Amino acid sequence: MYLIVGLGNPGSQYEVTYHNVGFTVVNEISKYWGFQNFSKKSDYLIASGMIHSHKVLLLKPYSFMNNSGIPVAKISNFYKILHNNIIVIHDDADLPIGKIKVKKGGSSAGHNGIKSIDSFIGNDYWRIRFGIGRPEDNRSLSHYVLSKFENPNKIAHLVETIVQNIHLVMNESGLIIWDSFINKQQDI
Repeated sequence: MYLIVGLGNPGSQYEVTYHNVGFTVVNEISKYWGFQNFSKKSDYLIASGMIHSHKVLLLKPYSFMNNSGIPVAKISNFYKILHNNIIVIHDDADLPIGKIKVKKGGSSAGHNGIKSIDSFIGNDYWRIRFGIGRPEDNRSLSHYVLSKFENPNKIAHLVETIVQNIHLVMNESGLIIWDSFINKQQDI
């Protein structure tokens, strides 16, 4: 079983913001792969379905970004999901806008959602880092990540690319294909 976690914040004011790109991707995975509707629990939304032959749980922590680790730990412990089968999708200001990187483990690089998850389950899980860049004006990073997408079409194209190819991350040998394919797709 796999657990795919999209990081974001609950509430309509956060929809289509850079910081909620994880929620956006997970929503689109659910639609594209025909998952059940999300069920609301105390501090998360969860849906189940299949991606190719893999049983997958989609999780959207509703505990706000800084507490994302609590629901991730609850679900991964309850279902005894191996860390190698956990994929967290999140925004990354250290990557240029539109760049996507996949990596396993590493530091949080200051991302509060990743810090929270690391504090509950450690850092040995997969991450899909969705580049959002940094503000080019005088806005603070915290203000920027909570702002609406400046180029929604570019974001939509990248989200679609991740959604259609998420199965490659679920198969480590597929990461070679992912890297070559996704890197070509990002040059838009």
